Amino acid sequence: METLNDKKSRVPHTYVIICGFVILMAILTYVIPAGSYSAVFNEEIGKDVIDPNSFEYVEKSPVSLLSLLTSVTLGMQGVGDVIFFVFIIGGSMEIINATGAIEHGVGTLARNKFMGKFFIPVFAFVFGLMGATFGASDELVVFAPIGVAVAHAFGYDALTGLSAVTLGAACGFNAGFLNPFSTGVAQSIAELPMYSGIELRIVVFVIMFAVTVWYIMRYAKKVKADPKASIVYGCRCETEKEDVDISQIAKMGKRDVAIMLLFVAGIIFMVYGVFNWEWYIDEMSGIFIAVGVIAGIIGGLNLNKIANTFVEGAASLTFGALVTGFAKAIVIVMEEGQIMDTIIHALSQAVIALPTGISVVGMFIVQIIVNFFIPSSTGQAATIMPIMIPLADLSDLNRQIAVLAYQFGDGFSNLLWPTASCTIMCGIAKIPMGKWYRFFLPIFAVFFVLQIIFIVIAVLMNYS
Repeated sequence: METLNDKKSRVPHTYVIICGFVILMAILTYVIPAGSYSAVFNEEIGKDVIDPNSFEYVEKSPVSLLSLLTSVTLGMQGVGDVIFFVFIIGGSMEIINATGAIEHGVGTLARNKFMGKFFIPVFAFVFGLMGATFGASDELVVFAPIGVAVAHAFGYDALTGLSAVTLGAACGFNAGFLNPFSTGVAQSIAELPMYSGIELRIVVFVIMFAVTVWYIMRYAKKVKADPKASIVYGCRCETEKEDVDISQIAKMGKRDVAIMLLFVAGIIFMVYGVFNWEWYIDEMSGIFIAVGVIAGIIGGLNLNKIANTFVEGAASLTFGALVTGFAKAIVIVMEEGQIMDTIIHALSQAVIALPTGISVVGMFIVQIIVNFFIPSSTGQAATIMPIMIPLADLSDLNRQIAVLAYQFGDGFSNLLWPTASCTIMCGIAKIPMGKWYRFFLPIFAVFFVLQIIFIVIAVLMNYS
């Protein structure tokens, strides 16, 4: 009889999947010609952007075995700030958890009948607004443990909690009706008014949100009825959870409320800093250290306990932190072999060859593929939009449609590619990538079809 371990062995380990991509890219450097675009400074967005007419083939530089082996360490150096950010999140969240504030808060929520029925749509909507308005994506890793804890409290699995956070945020990021990092940058490059065409994007968000909530709640209902129906049944995210009797959890006290208010204030302060002071990971990490330490003091922990707890929390996220470095190795190999620009150029030429009526669908698919190589929304806009805007002009398509295709391609695929944020999220939630794909690919296919429908509607209405 096939055992659970036999079934689990069929699913490739996250590191196996990523290393497979690294090796594949190294092999492709021997097959694909090397090429390069030149960059020019765009004063509108204050960044270098690709000159679409500057592509040229250069001398081939295939990746050696030594370069392949060192790509992981170079990848870790390239995303060192992200790795340390994950460690700091793990340490700080563990301090907050050690105070009992999260447990008491989750217990209070779990006893609330309203939240018991509606926590999935509430979480998805809150994080959806965060994605739509200030482009929250990678920053939401701090909420992954909370989402998982709340889901467990209500009798669901870790996938339910993680997806309420990630898919909800992806709905907002995908629509991006007020997202300065995707919509704002892309529209600036396209020389369109900032946040123009917002009406259709809001409709996109509403429909995508409804589909997302339906999908998660349908899965969650199955898991609650039969825990063995969980895709992650038997995985670390389920076997290492604490079985807690909700009725025995103390209600939130004054200290708990103060700690959670401190946590929320820290998040708001970080968001303000990102928007107004150009803060990024270094500043956000500093705020989280402060929040963790102050929370520990409020919670009555001594300094030695705070330090030991921080180390334990950071250690628990080693898997999730280091996986980002392995994923970055994919890009390192492509850059060293100089095949990234060649692939982008080939994809753009393929779009040109398409009939005018379906060229915009080709743009959308190209954006999904490019997001594998360039997961940063602003980086992708600076690289691909200067190429896609002239293609839209040649195809007599409104530039707003090209921006929409970019947004769609950059949205849900962040939860698909191992080079993007899904690796960090799964690592923190202790969910194997193979299990995540089993859950996510069906809804991704639905989103793919829906987005093509929206693109066709945009063309028919001459969306502007």
